[in-house]
Amino acid sequence: MDSKDKLILDLIKENCRLTTQQMSKKLNIPITTIHNRIKKMEQDGIIKGYKAILDNKKLGKPISAYILITVDYRLLKETETTQQELARRLRSHEFVEEAAMVTGENDIILKVRVSDIDQLDNFVTKYLRNISGVDKTRTIVILNEN
Repeated sequence: MDSKDKLILDLIKENCRLTTQQMSKKLNIPITTIHNRIKKMEQDGIIKGYKAILDNKKLGKPISAYILITVDYRLLKETETTQQELARRLRSHEFVEEAAMVTGENDIILKVRVSDIDQLDNFVTKYLRNISGVDKTRTIVILNEN
């Protein structure tokens, strides 16, 4: 990767819908060079994919939160479940947007999106806290995302 690749990646991160022609004009780099470099970065796994940024308010999920989870490793052992498997299970829930295993006081952090506080409450108290291996949760409601 060189400075041209970094410039191309910056444009893609800003707006992945730009055409190679638009990128070429902005960066003053030939279209074929842009095209070839993007294809190479895709093949090398530097660019793993492209995603849409959704308006969650319009989709009926205006509330987002981080949920910090402390794992009960004793219960995981009893059920022969790993922390990775628990994180994958949690990630599969429709409200969960991201799940990450972390170091420190907590073991897993979830980012969730819900329609209202009642839905968040039900997710935490009726679903999450009843999963074997989940010991404690702490919920942080996100006020603003930029």
